[in-house]
Amino acid sequence: MADRRLQVFYTVARQLSFTKAAEQLFMTQPAVTFQVKQLEEHFNTRLFERSHGKISLTPAGELALDYAERILNLTAEMEGRISELTGQVSGPLLIGASTTIAEYMLPRLLGDFKQRHPETQARLTVANTETIESKVAEHTLDLGLIEAPSHHPNLVTEVCCEDELVMICAPHSALARHSVVSPRDLAKEPYISRESGSGTRECIDEYFRANGVSADELNLVMELGSREAIKGAVSAGLGFAIVSITTVAKEVKLGELTAVPLDPPLRRQLSLVYPQEKFRSKLLQAFLDFLDTSPLLTNRI
Repeated sequence: MADRRLQVFYTVARQLSFTKAAEQLFMTQPAVTFQVKQLEEHFNTRLFERSHGKISLTPAGELALDYAERILNLTAEMEGRISELTGQVSGPLLIGASTTIAEYMLPRLLGDFKQRHPETQARLTVANTETIESKVAEHTLDLGLIEAPSHHPNLVTEVCCEDELVMICAPHSALARHSVVSPRDLAKEPYISRESGSGTRECIDEYFRANGVSADELNLVMELGSREAIKGAVSAGLGFAIVSITTVAKEVKLGELTAVPLDPPLRRQLSLVYPQEKFRSKLLQAFLDFLDTSPLLTNRI
């Protein structure tokens, strides 16, 4: 329904790659380049800077991306509302998720939902909790699944499941000999943390504070924005980290990492967020109902 040139531009702008956009859109790269060139000619301005094999958005491109996102989302909402007149659950569902949920929980959930409602298309945005909250509040996402309670006044928050966090260290580390570890045990050990804005980081910071360990007492040696980077640094013996137990099962089984329970235990509630005033389509309501009954979530709380 939306201008095809706009759809192609949006995909290229999100991927910052003509090649990746072509793969995602099932188009050839020349066809993608042609569509973007047509849009640039229409606006009589460049939307991308091209340099040394990389592309970036120009100021005009940044503005176009903002409008493209809103136009495409409004188009999807219109199609969803009209399709409801036929009684079908169909159309795109725009979901945002923080990385733990997106990588370890959502794939099976979305697969099960797709089997139940084959006319739907889930579009997933992966970012940290703070970014997902903002996009849901701006109505560029229908709903988000985040790793910390929402602080946004315009969002509805519903707890969907519970997750346990554990301390991980290298198998040869002295910490690996513990059956459990307390916050005080960890206070002076080299600590590898997620970046600010991460739901996991917020949860862990609060856990240490609640158990009498201030931020100044922690021996923070690294802040990393990638879970895989954190696991690699821990495996190399550079320090300990605290992560969701679901994210290290493979490495623990292979003997690359050791996971030790925390004492007291650290459990967090994973939350579903969506705007208070946003029109709730039949598709969105169907997905919310599906989450309420999914054993992948209800068995974890």
